[in-house]
Amino acid sequence: MPSPLKAAIDRVRFRKRAAPVRFAFADRVDFLNGDHWDAVTANRGALMERAYFRQLERVRPQNLELRYALLYREAEPVAALAMQLVSIDGSRLRKSKDRTGLRGLASRAVAQATERLSARVLVIGNVLTYGSHGIAIRPGLENEPDIWHGIGEAAYRVRRAEKHAGSADFVLVKDLLASEMKHSRLLHDLGFRPIETEPNMVLALSPKWRSHDDYLAALSAKYRKNIRSRVLKPIADAGISLECVEDVATVAPRLQALYLAVHENAALRPVTLGVDYWEALAHSAGERVRFSVLRRGESLLGFIVTLREDADTAIGYHIGFDRQIAAELPLYLRLLQRTVEDSIALGASRVSLGRTALEPKAALGAKPEGLHVWVRHRQPVLNKLMRTLLGSIHHDDAPERNPFSAAAD
Repeated sequence: MPSPLKAAIDRVRFRKRAAPVRFAFADRVDFLNGDHWDAVTANRGALMERAYFRQLERVRPQNLELRYALLYREAEPVAALAMQLVSIDGSRLRKSKDRTGLRGLASRAVAQATERLSARVLVIGNVLTYGSHGIAIRPGLENEPDIWHGIGEAAYRVRRAEKHAGSADFVLVKDLLASEMKHSRLLHDLGFRPIETEPNMVLALSPKWRSHDDYLAALSAKYRKNIRSRVLKPIADAGISLECVEDVATVAPRLQALYLAVHENAALRPVTLGVDYWEALAHSAGERVRFSVLRRGESLLGFIVTLREDADTAIGYHIGFDRQIAAELPLYLRLLQRTVEDSIALGASRVSLGRTALEPKAALGAKPEGLHVWVRHRQPVLNKLMRTLLGSIHHDDAPERNPFSAAAD
């Protein structure tokens, strides 16, 4: 077994070794070979399609820039990367929730550090959503170290190329499943460190469900009665209806106001979408996206966007609601029910609901799906410190709930 010193020297030497792949980089997705991009990303869903990136380039948040890369073996494209450079202000990262004990001390230490933070972060992935939407590898090559070596080198090259616009010393690879973490373990030899994040809550949709009523019928009597009496009935009694918006442009200003009402209350908000984003998303996704709204008379009180992301998965993508009215009526819970309904209508077999509000999502029947990130800072000392600080932040475990009746199993 090599000594720790020799192992450290070997790692340093490895980090200076060029990856056995070739690269094509671009600031716009259409600057790359479109056929090559499509061939690699064919099975990676709507959020890795060129149509999506064309729209996002047009309506991107002010503090976000897009970068792309194709990785090649000889003339064959083997991987595609969608990257984002995000200018971070410390206030966008601060967790406001107070905690006690050692965890509280660690959280406060992170808060004090991040309040003074001003940096550009290179993200391999998409900060506008949760899940792995930044890496596409040709099927069958996912576990090849050479590909992951190339991914690490691509991040290094982009980071170095951006020095003229400001330092981008921190690299984040988000959000990988356990199997993807195993495939990507070579990133550890390149100086990246793994961190587990809060889980993504995923609800499996039975192929027997053709409507929201079918979903409700599959629940145990207790949960079904609770939804009808505490969620569906109060909304209906208040004269609030649910409908699907076809012309998103006409309601975009109201969607923006409702989005900001929720977004500005969030503890972590690395970017803020603009009003033109909503029409752009509708345009790029077409029939794969639904904008459902809560309406009372002429007023929109809330909305949720459900996107059929790939062949199997729909995602509850964006949400917004009137916080004052939500203090009296279960707007959020009604919108969660709607995204289940819309996901069924879109033909998905699972709906990804995200990290927050674990309890109500568990009550829907969603189960936690572990997510991890790789992080790396250019400075080795800061790299270790960042891992310690981020790893010390407490995140809640998803509660165990089984709302379905035995007959539904």
